[in-house]
Parts: sequence; structure tokens; C-alpha cells
Amino acid sequence: MSFKFNSRWGKPAAVFLAKTVVMVLLLAVGIHWSTTQQHLLSIGDKPAMAEQGIIRPANIADVVKQTAPAVVKIETVVESTNPYLSDPFFRQFFRSQGIPLTRVQQGLGSGFIVSPDGYILTNNHVIEGASQIKVTLSTNKTYMARVIGADHDLDLAVLKIDAQGLPTLKLGNSDNIEVGDWVIAIGNPYGLDHTVTVGVISAKGRPVTIDDKKFRNLLQTDASINPGNSGGPLINLNGEVVGVNTAVNAEAQGIGFAIPSSTVVSVYNQLITKGTVSHPYIGVSVQPTQDARGIMVAGVVPGSPAQNTGLKPGDIIMQFNGKNMTDPQDLLDAVAETKPGQKVPMVVVRAGQTMSVNIIIGDKSSQNS
Repeated sequence: MSFKFNSRWGKPAAVFLAKTVVMVLLLAVGIHWSTTQQHLLSIGDKPAMAEQGIIRPANIADVVKQTAPAVVKIETVVESTNPYLSDPFFRQFFRSQGIPLTRVQQGLGSGFIVSPDGYILTNNHVIEGASQIKVTLSTNKTYMARVIGADHDLDLAVLKIDAQGLPTLKLGNSDNIEVGDWVIAIGNPYGLDHTVTVGVISAKGRPVTIDDKKFRNLLQTDASINPGNSGGPLINLNGEVVGVNTAVNAEAQGIGFAIPSSTVVSVYNQLITKGTVSHPYIGVSVQPTQDARGIMVAGVVPGSPAQNTGLKPGDIIMQFNGKNMTDPQDLLDAVAETKPGQKVPMVVVRAGQTMSVNIIIGDKSSQNS
């Protein structure tokens, strides 16, 4: 089974003067801090399911009317250079034949506005490598956008357009949503602006590999997600975003995936405050044990936190940060809940001897590989 991303279619006088300078500097710092803080997102506390027990078409229509104005179309231009142009002979040949030296590819995707002054969430693969990014609002007004930050591994990006008084969407709590809850996808599949599809949450916490990315916690839905939907919102019946649509199953219909809002909020806040996203890691490959008691270390990355702690192939990790380990996914989930620089206790068995060690979580994003 294979999956694919949806196609893509920042002295008294002297003392008085010194105090004035200090006050100005403090004021400037305060303004910057305040500006950043006011753009941070938080997750809504309301449950993800409708308050009424009966789901009527009017409920969905009302939600669409409320949320659709904040959904945008994203058009990109990606310019690539012919690899043969590094050779002077081929470069001269292409010029003499009138062959373009660069190839221009256009892409299309979706996104949604999260602040009245123009911050927009979308997928990284929608805008990756783009030299131009154009955003079209529901009013058909267009803006050129700039990238505030993007994360390749988690496939999320934050854009900014210069506008005020824009409609916005609120982030709901994806942890509260249940399998079977109704959800609405709004996007621009195949260039068909503001297309609405409806379905349910088919599953939660899906580990899915898409291209070179390994997602561990996606929402699965049967709401139709087609090329051009990438970056658009998956919305609950409260009108809250519970996921960012990102991929479809290339071999089946009715299977789409979205990045849960719990992940989205964390990534967004990191991107607008520091421009990058932390990726906690310890640097081991592991495999299950026969009796599912602990997980075995199969390999240790040189220079990693695991090696610095003294972990070796063959060690059995019984506990990590107080949680029992029964399969490799347990460790992935437990590490993902930590932060780089955090000291975490582990219980390890080596040659029949149980020992307790502490490991300092590393940041994978700071590594070269």
C-alpha cells in the first residue's frame, strides 16, 4: 500500500540620556515579545463532537458558512535549473537551440487563516522550493505571501500576507475527537475553489510513511481529500480545525489523512517564535522482544544521546520516562513527548543485570543527517 501527498496545483543630561535609551530598548523588546505572544495559538477546550445528539444537514451547512471564508487557495511557482547547465557545452547548446535554461512548474494547494493580520497555515510540500507564492481569499482578492517558517519532517508551513481584519479559524482539540465523529474538509481540489466534502474520523493515531516522511499519529478520514486539498482544514461540527489535510491513499478511495491539531499548534508556535521546530531524539534503532517485555536496542547512532549514555546493541529498554516499553512504537511515542535538553530516566537490562540510567534528549533538527 502506498500513499502520496496531494499534488501541489519575517552628568544629569548624560544620566537622562542613558535612562532614555534603556527605556526605549526595553520598550522595543516588550513590543516584540508582545507581538509574538499575541500570535501564539492554543487548542480549544470544547469537545470535538456536536452538542446536539442528532446530526442534520443544516448543522453542516451552518459550519461551512462560518468557516469557509477563512480557507484560502495557494498557487506557487517553482523554478528548477536543468542539471546539464553546469557543463559549458550543453549550456551553449541549449541557448543556441532556444531551449529554456530553467523549467517553471506551477502548483496548487490550500491553507487557512489563523490570525486577522494574515498568518496562514498550510503543508510544507505545498510551498517547498517555491519562488513565488500567491494567496487568494474567498473574496477573490489576491496577495503575495512570504514564508515565516516551515518544517519538512512534519510537513507544515506558516505563511504571512499583508492584510488586516481577515476571517480566521480556531484550532480545536484533536485529542478529544472520536472515531465516527463527523468532519468537514474544505479546499481547492483540481482548482475547484472552496470544495466541501464530508465524512467521519475513520481512525486515530495512524503511523503512515509518505515519501521520505514517517508520520506516527495521523487522523484517518473518509471525507474526500483530492489533489489541491493539501494544507486545507479538517473541521469538526463546532467549526474548529482538528487537522490539516495532507495525503491520500494512492490505491484506494475514501482513505485520506490529516495532521492532528495537537501537533499543528505546537509546530506553528515554534515556527513563529524561532523559525524552526525541535525534533527530540535519542539515536537508537530498536526491535521487539519475543515476550514483549521491553524492546531491544539493535543499533546506536555514533555521537547520539544514546551513545553518550552508554547504550549498546543488545540492551533491553524496559522503561523510558516511567513508561513500560512493549514495542518500538512505545519508544517513538515516549520520545516524541519529551523536549531536547530534557533529562529522562531509563531502566535498561544488559546481560541479565538491571540498571537505571539518565539520557539527555537531543535535537534531531540540529543534526546534519
